[in-house]
Amino acid sequence: MLAKLKPLDLAEQRIAQAAELNALYGERSAEEIIAIAAHQEFAGHIAAVSSFGADSAVLLNLIAEVDRNLPVLFLDTGKHFGETLDYRDALVTDFGLRNLQVLHPDPILLSERDPDVTLHQRDTDACCEIRKVEPMARGLAPYAAWFTGRKRFQSATRAKLEAFEAVGERIRINPLARWTTSDLADYMRAHALRENPLVAYGYLSIGCFPCTQPVQPGEDARSGRWAGQAKVECGIHLSGLEQSLTDASL
Repeated sequence: MLAKLKPLDLAEQRIAQAAELNALYGERSAEEIIAIAAHQEFAGHIAAVSSFGADSAVLLNLIAEVDRNLPVLFLDTGKHFGETLDYRDALVTDFGLRNLQVLHPDPILLSERDPDVTLHQRDTDACCEIRKVEPMARGLAPYAAWFTGRKRFQSATRAKLEAFEAVGERIRINPLARWTTSDLADYMRAHALRENPLVAYGYLSIGCFPCTQPVQPGEDARSGRWAGQAKVECGIHLSGLEQSLTDASL
């Protein structure tokens, strides 16, 4: 009988696994990466995370072509643009997605840490922690891996993004990592995919409405998020996600 692995042992194994998966499949097409991950490497233990933002339709369409029953996790922070929520519902219908799972912040944490709903004005990291990181970690807890729509061109912090990454005890998969803005536009046109209506107003990366603004000419796609701050990620793509899976203080 195999001895039960300690968390550190599993985390170390995931690092080796991510390296192996990149060597085997990292240069494959997005379609192949999704199919291999969903049907072979992580069958029955994988989900997709979607913000239903500026270019989310591409990844969701690719996933629908592979498996419309794959769980798709959407984080409803309570501060989304109404256009994003309408877009979510439209894409679910367009693609015939059968397993949308809407995640919500813990109401107890909200009442304790953001009773007047103004935390984002005082501490954006703390706001993201309770509205994004904790509920997303909770939603991902049952899975061994998940798909994201992250891409290298989006910001300097993603410039070396790999298709497969180890995040603690899980594998994060970025099938579109090598895609360019032209690739996305070509795919959207070829498949007649509807666009998030906010894109027409210059919103190229769309999050919560208090912390999102249109992108200025010449700036990267994520420059409209937390503009004027050093903050570039909400935390769900960083180490805080893995920590919050086991941190009782969150």
